[in-house]
Amino acid sequence: MNSLNYKHLRYFLEVARQGNLTRAARMLGVAQSALSTQIHTLEERLGHHLFERVGRQLVLTEAGRIAQDHAEAIFAAGDDLLATLRVGSGRRQLLRVGALATLSRNFQIDFVRPCLGQPDLEVILTSGSLAELVGQLRHLELDVVLCNAPPATSPADGLIVHRLAQQTISLFAAPTLDCFSLSLRDALVSQPVILPTGASSIRAEFDGLCDRLGVSPVIVAEVDDMAMLRLMAREGIGLAPLPAIVIRDELEAGMLREVVQLPAIREAFYALTFQRQFPSRVADALIASASSWRNEAGNNATDP
Repeated sequence: MNSLNYKHLRYFLEVARQGNLTRAARMLGVAQSALSTQIHTLEERLGHHLFERVGRQLVLTEAGRIAQDHAEAIFAAGDDLLATLRVGSGRRQLLRVGALATLSRNFQIDFVRPCLGQPDLEVILTSGSLAELVGQLRHLELDVVLCNAPPATSPADGLIVHRLAQQTISLFAAPTLDCFSLSLRDALVSQPVILPTGASSIRAEFDGLCDRLGVSPVIVAEVDDMAMLRLMAREGIGLAPLPAIVIRDELEAGMLREVVQLPAIREAFYALTFQRQFPSRVADALIASASSWRNEAGNNATDP
């Protein structure tokens, strides 16, 4: 049985990306007829049609989509190998970080801060859903993913979960609300609240706390993004349950103040990596650094 011809695979991947033989041939610098022959050879080798023609476009078949996923993973692994083995050779390194779209921007910048400004290192930061980011991590398109709710995993799937830190959650408000001498119960009864949506672990724990206290606060807004929660709290429309790292700048400027801490409610921060033969040394160093953080008066993202 003949082995796979990776030149054919490279040609296939370019046609899949372009959706057109003419454009792909131009990008590859080959004749369109030669490219067509190479694609047919690959299809014969795999035993499946990889494209079907829809108008002037070439659209991937189901087998084509599977082949594209594998091809991208193969060439990403090759790029990763070259980048890893050339460390120290003067080649500029890339650190590819994925972050949950709703994750604290302050936490993200704290994580990558040790490597910012290094002349031989470029940081590429991508945001998205957890499912999207984990998929990119598995395809070696990312070196590390930052999140606050790790996916379910098993030792066999290659995903590694690093618990970095956690921080207490408090109710914060703009000074104009003038509610900073209230107890937790009084604050929840007398003031409206701005809450994360039900998908948030903070929201689930907050609802449980209110149930135990026997209070039903007035909800003026529900948002799925911590940055928007922070901005609404600054407008003085209600109390917001937040970790201090999210509103560090507002606390320092006096735009928000802590009303009362929410007992036993925490937000945890995680880094996800994937088992690789050549892991990113930069990502490993950042994870080790972040794992040693401590909660220092709200300036870092953790408490023990």
